[in-house]
Amino acid sequence: MKRDFATITRTVAVILIQTVGLVLAAALPAQGQTHPANPVQVSTPNIAPQPRAKPVARVNGAVLTEVDLLREMYAIFPYAKQHNGTFPRTMEADIRGGALKMIEFEELVYQEAQRRKMTIAPERLAKAERQFRDHFGSQQEFRQFLQMETNGSLPALRTKIARSLLIEDFLKTEVTDKSLVSVTEARTFYSKNPERFKLPETYSLQTITVMPPVRPSPKQPNPPPATPEQLAQMRVRAEGALKQAKATKNYEEFGILAERISEDDYRVMMGDHRPVNTKDLPPAILQAVSKMQPGQISDVIQAEGAFTIIRLNFYTPPRMQSFAEVSKELRAQMRFNKQETLRRELDARLRKNAKVEEL
Repeated sequence: MKRDFATITRTVAVILIQTVGLVLAAALPAQGQTHPANPVQVSTPNIAPQPRAKPVARVNGAVLTEVDLLREMYAIFPYAKQHNGTFPRTMEADIRGGALKMIEFEELVYQEAQRRKMTIAPERLAKAERQFRDHFGSQQEFRQFLQMETNGSLPALRTKIARSLLIEDFLKTEVTDKSLVSVTEARTFYSKNPERFKLPETYSLQTITVMPPVRPSPKQPNPPPATPEQLAQMRVRAEGALKQAKATKNYEEFGILAERISEDDYRVMMGDHRPVNTKDLPPAILQAVSKMQPGQISDVIQAEGAFTIIRLNFYTPPRMQSFAEVSKELRAQMRFNKQETLRRELDARLRKNAKVEEL
């Protein structure tokens, strides 16, 4: 699960509302500060392993610790909390690498905000603090968190909140506000890329399939074809299934039968393949469904070494999506792409004259 660090930038506004259990330091490592090993997690058990507060990076002299890194890793992959705080071995290196780049990036952003002498209004800081406090179940929980995170210091907590708000403001100025996409821009893209908005011809269908005795597997991706005797036995089973399929009257009845007797993987989804592009259908299947009406059930079809019975649910002819249909989603995607580009450019610009050491 390799994720570009720029796609997971978070600010305190998000953290305060959505992920109190990771609180502040998950997104915003404290400059030169080490944290205790057991952060309070509101409403969830603290099952994370005990991290060491050793340095993992220095950004222009500011120390980022193993605690900061681990919390960022949990923010990227929160499912680890469901597995005793551990990460899948095949993914851990990528998660760790992305988290490290993220906390470095946020430290660089914070330092640049300070260099520009950006500030947070006292009333805004007080409001953010109140919002943060409100997410704790009791005053005792809040005090416990405060003791663990800042040795009981309210000023230190306010410094963290102010820091996160500065990062939020900086990214709004340099990324969010610069990534807006107008209707005119989106319409121009739509006009220049018509192929991207063509919907293909599709068939929505269900299947009941009789499979050969030996099926493809990781150890045997190309098993030998069924023998004539095996094919004959398969056809007998398929003809028996066809009688039952023809007796079904609707999607649900066919699907229940597929769950019970079909031998392909789609049986767990009531035999439903959802819309399938015509180019993805085997020739024998395409030839059959092209002659069917929605609700009809085919005869037994032999295709790709198996025997299949099809129920056609819907047919959708190819068409061009209108701009009105795609405008909202297109603008959102174009804006996301702009944000990614701006974040990468910002990161490169901030790193150009910075001293970033990974320890």
